[in-house]
Amino acid sequence: MDKEVSIVNLVKVCPYSESSLKRWLKAFRKGGIDALEPKSTQPKTSPQETPIWIKERVIELRKETGLCAKKLHWRLAKQGLAVPVSTIGKILKDEGLTRKYRVKKIKYKYIKAERKPGELVEVDVKYVPGTVENKEYFQYTAVDTASRWRHLRIFDEQSSFHSVEFLKDVRNRFEYKISAIKTDNHSTFTNYYVSSNKRSDITVKTIHALDRFCAENGIVHYLIDKGKPAQNGTVERSHREDQRFYDKNKFKSLGDLKNKIQIWNDEYNNLKHCGLNGKTPIEMLQLFKLEKVS
Repeated sequence: MDKEVSIVNLVKVCPYSESSLKRWLKAFRKGGIDALEPKSTQPKTSPQETPIWIKERVIELRKETGLCAKKLHWRLAKQGLAVPVSTIGKILKDEGLTRKYRVKKIKYKYIKAERKPGELVEVDVKYVPGTVENKEYFQYTAVDTASRWRHLRIFDEQSSFHSVEFLKDVRNRFEYKISAIKTDNHSTFTNYYVSSNKRSDITVKTIHALDRFCAENGIVHYLIDKGKPAQNGTVERSHREDQRFYDKNKFKSLGDLKNKIQIWNDEYNNLKHCGLNGKTPIEMLQLFKLEKVS
């Protein structure tokens, strides 16, 4: 820069090229020593970059529905936007909209059992958040593990009587024969962990009303291991979706609650599921019918 030596002569003893020396000299004259700090040569934009308006649409849908990347892909496809699942996932990750999962130290390999409709139905009870007309209510839930079809019903209390009534209702509504059910160990479903009636030296447990009903109708009643709610994972997963429903709705009366829960259940049975490869529970039941006929 002080013209003590020419670029041509400098190249003869310098390990760098003439173009690099000229580029550095230009940068130094313009910005001083700080301008010589290495900078990324990666282009700021890409011709294949996802348009901003599509990113905004993905973010808007995520905040509005809370759906995963695959379900957002299906939703956008209906609107005529072909956005890959991986692209949607990257957009959500960049915006900090992904869930923070705990890192598992041990990874288990599960083998997915192929079941037929009615072969196993998971049953559980969820508390309706808050009160309706100053009274608590309970949501009974039954989910068919093969098709993800489910049925909901609201009761004013949870008891063995209502468990039997609910199972009767499910049998009447589900078009396939129910061979087995699986529940947790609450006294609503079993007497296994309930104190016994002692008669002299013999310990006798009263047969639970639900067990009696299952025995009379040829239904096997499975119980999950104590403290292992993940073994009832299908119905627990549906309860997570129900919580979003309750967070968005308020109920004026019991009739309003029952009406909205019925609409929500119909919507759920027509919702695409990742576990069903993009099919709805209703479509899965129709598919099982076609396979049975063929």
